[in-house]
Amino acid sequence: MITTVVGSYPANSQSPQSIGERLSGFIGLYDEYKPAITLAVSDQIKAGVDLVTDGQVRGDMIEIFARAIPGMVIEDNTCKIKNKIYPPLNSIGADDLKFARNILKNTLNKMNFTEEEKAKKGVKGIITGPTTMVYSSRFDGFYSSEKKDKAIIDMAYALKKEAEYLEDSGASIIQLDEPFISTGVVDVKTARKAVEIISKDIKVPMALHVCGDVEDVFGQILKFKVDIIDCEFAGINNNIHILEAQSSFHGKKIGFGSLDTKKESVESVEEIKNLITTGVDIIGSENMLIDPDCGMRMLTRKSAFSKLKNMVEAVNTLPK
Repeated sequence: MITTVVGSYPANSQSPQSIGERLSGFIGLYDEYKPAITLAVSDQIKAGVDLVTDGQVRGDMIEIFARAIPGMVIEDNTCKIKNKIYPPLNSIGADDLKFARNILKNTLNKMNFTEEEKAKKGVKGIITGPTTMVYSSRFDGFYSSEKKDKAIIDMAYALKKEAEYLEDSGASIIQLDEPFISTGVVDVKTARKAVEIISKDIKVPMALHVCGDVEDVFGQILKFKVDIIDCEFAGINNNIHILEAQSSFHGKKIGFGSLDTKKESVESVEEIKNLITTGVDIIGSENMLIDPDCGMRMLTRKSAFSKLKNMVEAVNTLPK
């Protein structure tokens, strides 16, 4: 089974340390987030994760995109939609994805991986989904609150461009984060249309990550035009019962959240293995990717690394 992460990792920006870094900072070339990306990617690789991310170290999942999308601003720590939404002029995450790919490539070249093991490795591109972007922002101008659906579709076309950037930059998978879909406050038909605008013509596998208890929406999101549906199964036991109730998964693979990222405590290898085995019994190992429930930003680095390491070890102890 492929192991991966949902996105964020507990890594902080770093001020210039060496003389060379200070000189780079003086002329405006030092990137305080590159050390954090290096740390996040290196930790994921050391833990044994197959599909890593850049750690989403530049801010939270909404602000990263709100800062770059025309029509949006951040005022008083609040993301606002003030004008018509347009695609960003440049990619939001492609440079960091390429930086993470170089770290992964250099690490693989130094380690004694087989060609089969190398083929499983890659970097996942992350996009905060259009429904979540709109529902997490305040309307202040062009759109009225009654026109959320219009804003979501415009946001989808804007984020479609980002998906193309990430694909061109070598993403192995592109994941759309849509936690709002499970809340009951959104129009799932509009959310589906928006996701399909983004996924259309993208050639790498597309994943949809939906947090929370998905009982009311799981049957619907299984019909979205994506390849992988990723949900929480460690922290939300009811989602296991929802899996058991399905007669068809419509050809989808399941991203099987196996670590409770709301808890600092580290699950044992045996505990994670037992949960994964439950999933295997329901849908088969060939239909699963193993990852944490959600992003790991709120954990300490020690806890996040230990959880990932135990998760990979649990997968490796399963029958091949």
